[in-house]
Amino acid sequence: MNETGSEGVRTDASVIVVGAGPVGLALTLDLARRGLPVRLVERAGKGFAGSRAKGIQPRTLEVLDDFGLARAALAAGGAYPPMGLHVGPFTKSWRMHATAPDSAGTPYPDVLLLPQYATTDLLRDAVERLGVRVDFDARAVEITQDATSCAVRLDDGRLLTARYVVGADGGSSTVRKAAGIAFEGTTDEADRMILVDGTVDGLSRDRWHIWPSVRGRSVAACPLPGEGNRFQIMFRTRPGDTVDGLDGLDGPTGPEFLAGLLRRRADRSLTLRDITWTSVFRPNVRLAERYRNGRLLLCGDAAHVHTPAGAQGLNTGVQDAHNLGWKLHQVLAGADDSLLDSYEAERRPVAAQVLGRSTELYEGLRGTRPGKLTRGQDEHQLGISYFGGPLAPADAPRTATLRRGDRAPDALLPRPTGEATRLFDLYRGPHFTALAFGARAAAAVESHAPRAGGVPVHRHVVLPHTAPRTPREAALLTAYGITEDTVVLVRPDGYVGDIDHVTDTADIPAA
Repeated sequence: MNETGSEGVRTDASVIVVGAGPVGLALTLDLARRGLPVRLVERAGKGFAGSRAKGIQPRTLEVLDDFGLARAALAAGGAYPPMGLHVGPFTKSWRMHATAPDSAGTPYPDVLLLPQYATTDLLRDAVERLGVRVDFDARAVEITQDATSCAVRLDDGRLLTARYVVGADGGSSTVRKAAGIAFEGTTDEADRMILVDGTVDGLSRDRWHIWPSVRGRSVAACPLPGEGNRFQIMFRTRPGDTVDGLDGLDGPTGPEFLAGLLRRRADRSLTLRDITWTSVFRPNVRLAERYRNGRLLLCGDAAHVHTPAGAQGLNTGVQDAHNLGWKLHQVLAGADDSLLDSYEAERRPVAAQVLGRSTELYEGLRGTRPGKLTRGQDEHQLGISYFGGPLAPADAPRTATLRRGDRAPDALLPRPTGEATRLFDLYRGPHFTALAFGARAAAAVESHAPRAGGVPVHRHVVLPHTAPRTPREAALLTAYGITEDTVVLVRPDGYVGDIDHVTDTADIPAA
């Protein structure tokens, strides 16, 4: 697979993605569905087998919807169970995650319990259906760039070339190091948690069990979707506790040790067996100084690492990929390279905010009060906005409820068709969507010339008038704040790219 870019340089691919976790797979999927030649390399010898990041937030479910994978994700996952705090013979139960309000305009108001291995499998299957295979056992050892291309040398001697390289290769990112980008923050080596996937006999699956400890050695067990009594178990440790030897499931912390640890700390009637994955987590809180150096870019944990509290890390990374994919497409099709600078400008502030919030939530895990273990709407990530950024100036036109850079909410269509019953059906896919509200806007949007290259625009006359005649029309107009003839341009990543109020059919510039 070779491609020749606009500079006339022949390369193996348009983009090389390093790292085949959920973030790298999401970016690869977005690029592949756009018809772009993409290579995906992964240093491990097989797909990730652990449950690690298991909470899929409503906004990420919307991203999966855009990829056509939301239904499969819901089928593979399950509802988050209520929390159950065991204190002696008593159990305090409560719901951990809030439901998004109707005003959020999402068909996915609840957090989905989906183990990371299932998310990875879902995305990898979709990538492979588009003809892209993960190159496993392919460790990038040297990455260079010049004015027109990048080169990635693998440990087996192969040399791959591309127009751009994106590092989705985790906290120890080879791409980030090659780009010379600082990774600022801290790692608390004294605070560690053992994570285990295994079967637990004698434990009910109706809740997420927590056994607190005043000495800091608490235990939690979350039931995993699927058949069998599978759980993700979390053991908090203290300095001096033995936690070595886990990755191979042998040594002093092998299966027998872990089974005994569960009995001693939680309930002596429980039996832990059939362990399939273990890991030692240390709370890292780090943020890359930059997300880009020339043709090298960072995504997901390569750019930001969080504590696991609040189910934010994987979600933020997948949304990074969704933001970057269409911008790479535009630039590869001839748009100014400076568009890629907006990726960092939009996504780095989000990561900084998430770092602060996840750290606050992680500190709450040290206590036993339900209020400290409850997650609200901030974690849903539905309120993320790029308003005021380089693609959404603060002085741009707006509606009564939406500004440029805001997330475009879902709503039922006033006149559904067999293929589309709601706005998200129109947005699904790698295109811009121009929505016309009102007769003048309808005439203006239909007269647009097709976009010359790059990401295409799909145009829809959603409503030929702006005064509601039915409750469904009223709900739609209210959600989008429409009070006059307006064209709303929705970006491929589901955020408002432009708002134009139409007083004459010549008012709307060509897209």
